[in-house]
Amino acid sequence: MKVVDHIKKANSTLFSFEILPPLKGKSIQSIYEGIDPLMEFAPPFINVTYHREEYVYRERENGLLQKVSIRKRPGTVGICAAIMNKYNIDAIPHLICGGFSKEDTENALIDLQFLGIDNVLALRGDPIKSETTFVPQKDGHGFAVDLINQIQDMNSGQYLYDEQESAATNFCIGCAGYPEKHFEQMNMKTDLKYLKMKVDAGAEYIITQMFFDNQKFFDFVKACRAVGINVPIIPGLKPITTMKHITFLPKFFHIDLPEQLSTELEKCSTNADVMNVGIEWGIQQSRELKEAGVPVIHYYTMGKSTAVKSIVASVF
Repeated sequence: MKVVDHIKKANSTLFSFEILPPLKGKSIQSIYEGIDPLMEFAPPFINVTYHREEYVYRERENGLLQKVSIRKRPGTVGICAAIMNKYNIDAIPHLICGGFSKEDTENALIDLQFLGIDNVLALRGDPIKSETTFVPQKDGHGFAVDLINQIQDMNSGQYLYDEQESAATNFCIGCAGYPEKHFEQMNMKTDLKYLKMKVDAGAEYIITQMFFDNQKFFDFVKACRAVGINVPIIPGLKPITTMKHITFLPKFFHIDLPEQLSTELEKCSTNADVMNVGIEWGIQQSRELKEAGVPVIHYYTMGKSTAVKSIVASVF
């Protein structure tokens, strides 16, 4: 079932979460161990992130360096199929621009349609570690809106090469939103302009980047509605669980921690202390969002469900 249909059928706020594919060499069981503890809360769908390849340079026998592509995690197509088969639940793969040509994207979408997966989250993706800015794949997309346009073309039966009559796909497309603005944009006004372009191109719902101040989310929703973005907006939450998160999350995701939260975190001396603060903050955030009537609360688990389970058990 499509995400928007889950939302239309719901009588109250839904719960969903996102998992991280395991590192190369680990079995599918490592994914199930992160999902199993959360299934009692009946999530209507689970998102599966995609991580780009990385490049390393290896010296050859002649002394020259060879650029080698390395994938550290498996792709999302097989993982989504396994999740749907085991749990009878919708799985949503992340599709990104980085590392994919248009042909690669089309082939991935063909595989997804064949497997009965009818939801995708369309993202530009991050630069690889060796790049300071995002560089599109040769004959690939530079922006999420272009990826959305390609998916919509396939939804209309238009493929890259019309060598034969092709059946139209039927994907429900989601996209990303940023309550504190995407760090590459000049200001929130320009960020909302590009978000509206994605919605106008065919994105049917928005999942936000993590945030820790609900007022920023409420202001973001209000600003979206003011510029004519009327699709469901799903808040994304990430509980802080380790000392490392205190500095890593603001730096990597370009977000602020509220003073009240930072004051409590400064008192922590262990990861256990941090997790307790993070869970309590996540509970209060979730309760307020649920009371406000958001369609879904989406949690970023990063493959670890302990903190999210404690939050959801207190809220749903």
